[in-house]
Amino acid sequence: MSQDYYEPRERRSERRSSRGEREQGGVSGGRDREQTSPRRPKKKKRRSAGRTAALVLLYVAAVIGVSILLACVGWTAAGDVLALNKPEKSITFTIAENEDFDSVTDRLKDEGMIEYKFLFKLFATITHKKGEIIAGSYTLNTDMDYRALLAGMSANSANRAEVKVTIPEGYNTDQIFALLEEKGVSTVEKLRDAAANHNYAFSFLQDIPLGDYHRLEGYLMPATYDFYINHDPIFAINKLLVHFDSQVKDDFREKVAASDFNLREILTIASLIERETTGEDRTDIAAVIYNRLNNPSAGTQGYLQIDATLVYINGGKEPTEADKSIDSPYNTYMYKGLPPAPIANPGMESIIAAMNPSNIKDFYYALGDDNTHHFFKTYDQLQKFINSQERYKS
Repeated sequence: MSQDYYEPRERRSERRSSRGEREQGGVSGGRDREQTSPRRPKKKKRRSAGRTAALVLLYVAAVIGVSILLACVGWTAAGDVLALNKPEKSITFTIAENEDFDSVTDRLKDEGMIEYKFLFKLFATITHKKGEIIAGSYTLNTDMDYRALLAGMSANSANRAEVKVTIPEGYNTDQIFALLEEKGVSTVEKLRDAAANHNYAFSFLQDIPLGDYHRLEGYLMPATYDFYINHDPIFAINKLLVHFDSQVKDDFREKVAASDFNLREILTIASLIERETTGEDRTDIAAVIYNRLNNPSAGTQGYLQIDATLVYINGGKEPTEADKSIDSPYNTYMYKGLPPAPIANPGMESIIAAMNPSNIKDFYYALGDDNTHHFFKTYDQLQKFINSQERYKS
């Protein structure tokens, strides 16, 4: 029995022990729950870390995107500065006098030579080339980078547009200036001003006063020249004078100095020859002029009576009888001797002929139906010939 009684106690003890363990476990479980209750913020940490990672990825993507954009912009800008990948185009670009740099830049943009005006202005300022561009016409193309464009519009540019101009023998100063204006070299007004007022450093001009552009008549040597478009008028005229100086050599000038005439008078005779000749009779016309000058009591009584002088004073028209009454020192029907200055710019053949007349003794000549000049000693012979030619019967 004692054994039977003992067993229940053991069970009760076990039950109590089980309850105690359960209660203890309940407390422990409570504590565990209290200790594990912060697990919810861990879930928040995971969400915050994910959000941060996403923001980092967005930032990296933004940085990469901006970098790519800046790289593209930089490449595009560099392409403009260095003239990379531009469509081929070539232009003649004219800069007007007193045109400002902003205007030049605007037109370069309009012509497709540059893309970014601000960048071009900045480059020109940094490289100190902004003030070096000058008025003129230049050949530019899209293969030229910023540096080449700026150098190509400067005074020493190899890209300045040029024009070839042939000045015919016998053109007077007004005709030459009109031709140069027509070819785009300069304007008549600027050329006249330069001719009248610039003191060119040539000995043959030193005794001719400034003030009248006709002072250079006879010295603008006919030839074919290369000029810049919008050439400086002083330099354009100087080019002609330099050629004259090189053609009329010292030995010729010494021969002139030993004659009864000075160089300007010889050029005056040469200009009369140039305006009268058919091309094959220069020395004979020279002889007639000298015969009239040297024999004032014979023939024309010292009057040269050269129709070309009438053309010079009547504005280039065909001479008439009325023109012989124009009161001008250039009118060789009204005034004896040579006109005061050349009436045109003769070529070297006429200049040489003026110093080397033929030996004929004639005082008169007239153009025949065969388009050649015929020469006569007397006025009667001249009139008889004129009456026989169809060209004078109208």
